[in-house]
Amino acid sequence: MPLSRSLSVSSLNGLPQWDDEQLPVGDLLFFEISWEVTNKVGGIYTVIQTKAKITADEWGDNYFMIGPYYEQNVRTQVEICDPPDPVIAKAIDTLQANGCQVYFGRWLIEGSPFVILFDIGSAAWNLDRWKGEFWEACSVGIPFHDREANDALIFGSLTAWFLKEVSDHIEDKLNLIAHFHEWQTGPGLVLTRYRNLPVATIFTTHATLLGRYLCAANVDFYNKLDQFDIDREAGERQIYHRYCMERASVHCAHVFTTVSQITGIEAEHMLKRKADVITPNGLNIKKFSAMHEFQNLHAMYKARIQEFVRGHFYGHLDFNLEKTLFFFIAGRYEYSNKGADIFLEALSRLNFLLRVHRSDVTVVVFFIMPTKTNNFNVETLKGQAIRKQLWDTAHSVKEKFGKKLYEALLRGEIPDLNKILDRDDLTIMKRAIFSTQRQSLPPVTTHNMVEDSTDPILNTIRRIGLFNNRVDRVKVIVHPEFLSSTSPLLPMDYEEFVRGCHLGVFPSYYEPWGYTPAECTVMGIPSVTTNLSGFGCFLQEHVADPTAYGIYISDRRFRSPDESCNQLTQFLYSFCQQSRRQRIIQRNRTERLSDLLDWRYLGRFYMHARHLSLCRMFPDRFQMEPSAPPKTDGFRFPRPSSVPPSPSVSQPSSPHHSDDEDEDDEDDFERYDEDEEAEKDRQNIKSTFSLEQISIRKKKKHGENRN
Repeated sequence: MPLSRSLSVSSLNGLPQWDDEQLPVGDLLFFEISWEVTNKVGGIYTVIQTKAKITADEWGDNYFMIGPYYEQNVRTQVEICDPPDPVIAKAIDTLQANGCQVYFGRWLIEGSPFVILFDIGSAAWNLDRWKGEFWEACSVGIPFHDREANDALIFGSLTAWFLKEVSDHIEDKLNLIAHFHEWQTGPGLVLTRYRNLPVATIFTTHATLLGRYLCAANVDFYNKLDQFDIDREAGERQIYHRYCMERASVHCAHVFTTVSQITGIEAEHMLKRKADVITPNGLNIKKFSAMHEFQNLHAMYKARIQEFVRGHFYGHLDFNLEKTLFFFIAGRYEYSNKGADIFLEALSRLNFLLRVHRSDVTVVVFFIMPTKTNNFNVETLKGQAIRKQLWDTAHSVKEKFGKKLYEALLRGEIPDLNKILDRDDLTIMKRAIFSTQRQSLPPVTTHNMVEDSTDPILNTIRRIGLFNNRVDRVKVIVHPEFLSSTSPLLPMDYEEFVRGCHLGVFPSYYEPWGYTPAECTVMGIPSVTTNLSGFGCFLQEHVADPTAYGIYISDRRFRSPDESCNQLTQFLYSFCQQSRRQRIIQRNRTERLSDLLDWRYLGRFYMHARHLSLCRMFPDRFQMEPSAPPKTDGFRFPRPSSVPPSPSVSQPSSPHHSDDEDEDDEDDFERYDEDEEAEKDRQNIKSTFSLEQISIRKKKKHGENRN
C-alpha cells in the first residue's frame, strides 16, 4: 500500500530538519543492530550511544535497538518494560515460547531508545541447526572453537527470526529497515536476505577485520592494498570464516556504508564492494551558555594536572609549570596502529630541538594506553604523599604566620619578620625540604607493568633515553590504565584530563575514524591526527586550513616514516613556540569546529543511507531525487582572516614568546574578532539532499547496484 506522507527535508539554521507534518515514520519501523548495544567493547559503542538521541528524535517509538543480553549491563543501563507496540510484543512472545529469552526496555542514555536484547546462552541449543542453515545460505562454515563467531551466529539467527516474526505480523502495513553494524551482526543480515524478508538492509563496517590484522603485523598496508592475496592472508591469520561472514554481509546488504573515505578505499580492496554512502561518526555537542566557558575549564583542570606533576617530579621540579605544556596520547594499546612508535621518535627529536635552542618550555607527555599491570608504582604514590605533606606543612606555617601578623597589626606594630617565624617553624620547613630529596629519577610509568621487559613503549623509551633527566625538556609519564575520578593517583575522568591538556597527539597508521581527536576538538583542545585516519580525511575535506583551527594533519600515506616523523616533530616544535595568546585564539577556533562533528549535521548521511535502502528494497514506493549521495563539497571552513595563530605561518625571531608581553594586552588581538569569525564558520554548514515518495509503480533506477 502506498504511504500517506512524503519524505522531504527542509533547512533550519543550515542543518537538515524533518518537517513534523511530513514525517513518515508512522509507516516505518527502524531496527539498529549492534553487538555493542548496552555492551561497551570499543568505539562502536560511542557511535551507537551518541547517535541515539537524533535517531530517537526522528523515529520516536518506531526506533528499536537490538543487541546481546548481559545481566551486569542491563542492571545498570536498562529499564525493563513492556513493548508498547503489539507487533513487537507478539514477536518477542513467539521467541520466548520457543525457549529463547528476550528482554525489552529503555536504554538509560540520552534519547532513551527502546532496546531488544537476546540472551545468547538461552538459544545456544540451536547452534548446530543454525550452522547448517548458514552454510546453505552462503557456504560459510564456522569452527566450533571460535566462540565469538559462534555467538555472532546465534545472535544473527535470533535477529533474523525476530525480523521474520515482525514482518509476518505487519503484513503490508509497514516497511521495515534494519541497520547492521560490523561483522558480528552480519549473519543476521545474510539470513534476512536468504529468507527474502521484506526488510531494507544496511551494513556498516567501522573497520575491516583483515585490515586491522594486517596493520597490526607492520605490513605496508596502504601501498599494497591492490597486491594482497585476500584469501591467503585471512587463512594464515585463522580468521577466514570471519572474513567470509563479513564479506557475505557486505554483498547481501542493499546499502553498504563505511565511516570514512580511507576505510571506503580499504573496504573496496578487502571486501570487494565500493561503499554506497560514507557515514562519518559524530558526537553530541553540548554548547556552553557562557562564552568561552571551555577556556575556564581548561584552566581549572590544567591546575589539577599541575598538582599531579608537582608530586610526580618532586625533587626534580626545576622547571616552571607556568611554561609547561601537557601533551597526551590515548586509546587501545596498539603500538604501531595508534602511532605510539612515531610519536616517541618525534619526542626524542623534539627534546633535542628544545635543548639546542635553550628553550624554557617544558613538555610533559602522558601515554594513556591500558595494558596489564600489577599495581601502582610505589615511587609514584610516594611522590603524591610527599606533595600532600608539603601542602599541609605550608598551610600549617601559613596559619601561624597569619595569626602573628594579624595580632601585630592590631597592636599597630610593623611585625619583625625574624620573630614571626620561630625556630620550630624553620625546623619544620627544613625537614619538608629534606623530604623532597630523591636519589632516583622520576619514574616514567605510574604502575608496575606485568610485561615490563618486553613492553614496546618502555623499550622505545629506554632506546631513545627519555628518562626524565633534569636536562631533558621533554618528560614522559606512562599511565597504563584508564583514567578515573576515584584513582588515588590522578583523580580525574578522561574528559576532565583532556580539557586540562594543551595538545592531543594521535599519529595513527590505522584509524578508520578516530574518536580521540574528535573528542579533543569538541572540547576546544588542538590535536594531531593523520591522513590515514577517517577524522583527518574528513577535516581535510571540510577545512581549508586545518592547522589554523588547531588540527595538525600528519602525512603518513604519501611520505616515508622518517619524513612523517620529521613533520610531526615540526608540528610539536611549532606548537611549543606559540605564546599563550596564540594558544587561546587557537583553542577558540578548534572548539568552533565542533559544529562539523555534531550529529545534527552528520546524521544526514545516515538518513541518506536509510532512504537509499528503502528505494532499493521498495522501488515501487520510494524514489530518491536525482541527486548523488550527500556531498561535502562546499562545506569548507575558510582560512581565518585574522592574525595567524601559529608560528608555522609567522615565525618569531626566537623559539619562545614571553607570556608577560601579551597575556593581558587586549590590543595584541589586533584584527582577531571571535564572534565575527564564528558567525562566518556557522554559515558554511548547509543542507544537501531530499527524498520524495512516489506512488506505487515498478521503476528500476538506472545504474543502481542491486544485491
